Amino acid sequence: MTETLRPRTPTRLLDVDALRGFALFGILVVNLAYFASGYPFHLVADPAHGSWLDDSVEFGVRLLFEMKFYLLFSFLFGYSFTLQLAAAGRAGANFTARFVRRLGGLFVLGGLHAVLLFQGDILTTYALLGLVLLAVHRIQPRTAVIAAGAIVGVVAVGTAVAALAGVELVTDQEAALAAGRASTDALAGGLGSVIGEHLRSLPTMAGSLAVQGPLALAAFLVGLAAGRRKLLADGVGRHTGALRRLELVGYPIGLAGALVFAIGGGTTNLAGLAVSILTAPLLVSAYVATLLRVFATPRGGRLARALAPAGRMALSSYLGQSLLGVLIFTGVGLGLTGDTPPAVVPVVAVGIFAVQLELSRRWLARYRYGPAEWVLRAVTTAERPRMRR
Repeated sequence: MTETLRPRTPTRLLDVDALRGFALFGILVVNLAYFASGYPFHLVADPAHGSWLDDSVEFGVRLLFEMKFYLLFSFLFGYSFTLQLAAAGRAGANFTARFVRRLGGLFVLGGLHAVLLFQGDILTTYALLGLVLLAVHRIQPRTAVIAAGAIVGVVAVGTAVAALAGVELVTDQEAALAAGRASTDALAGGLGSVIGEHLRSLPTMAGSLAVQGPLALAAFLVGLAAGRRKLLADGVGRHTGALRRLELVGYPIGLAGALVFAIGGGTTNLAGLAVSILTAPLLVSAYVATLLRVFATPRGGRLARALAPAGRMALSSYLGQSLLGVLIFTGVGLGLTGDTPPAVVPVVAVGIFAVQLELSRRWLARYRYGPAEWVLRAVTTAERPRMRR
């Protein structure tokens, strides 16, 4: 690949915004399946859709998307934390008070998101883990990376031990199928029915955070270390060799682990899940390395500029994805829940994301912040920010 370096924007890190936009797309592909059917919440396949095409698409999503993109989003959360810390220092602000208010606002938004739009919310988890990040923000980069590796190792070993002990996440297939049918029917109902289903599902979704929570924290710490080293602030020129090595190591090992995970059926197979926990960070690292090298080329620069607006207003984009999911699939809107084959769901995701990219570009041409970002900034600074450019 011929790499022609382009000038870097001094006021914002374009690559960080573009990576965040890319992460949003991957998260959308995974999350949208939970709007299209109630069965995935109960870790069983919808018996109404089982064609070879449906199975192939679901396999591809497990292989390339599941257990990957929330790690990238979490890494960028940790990296952005260092940017906020630096900005507060330049402004002479009390960073601890500001950040605690920000996390409080994020927790409230996440709670509303979980109840009204999507019970698989990650924002409340980020808000709680953000307190941990704040407590250890003076940690040395090397120590942060070691701690992240230890967390991943402990979670992987715990999952593997559970697999060897014969623990099964779905103990009664018939009961799970019945619960999936009930959830699908509830999502196909009106607003009250949808909210009721969200509330009923919250304990189950909270249980899944036993794995996702620690892994997100590990990614926070790696992002914190990368931010302290300013690894994304000075272009790829001085890091080309390291990025190539990440690709050479990350793709073979990461894809091999992802293949084990996908063949095992995803998160329902604890042995495959343990393998994914260990190898998914390598695949994500390879994704990032490739994207950074691509972004450094003239054509890749255009891709970065197309992705960046959605990444700049990532909170609004994330909430908007859920809102569109509700309006397209549940009975609040078109009522397609249960009637959309898995093979069609990624196509809908591509359409939604394309619309989001254009809307984000248009919005940021007129306004300084996304709607949710404006609210969160107002809470953070305890004052009314200027919205229009």
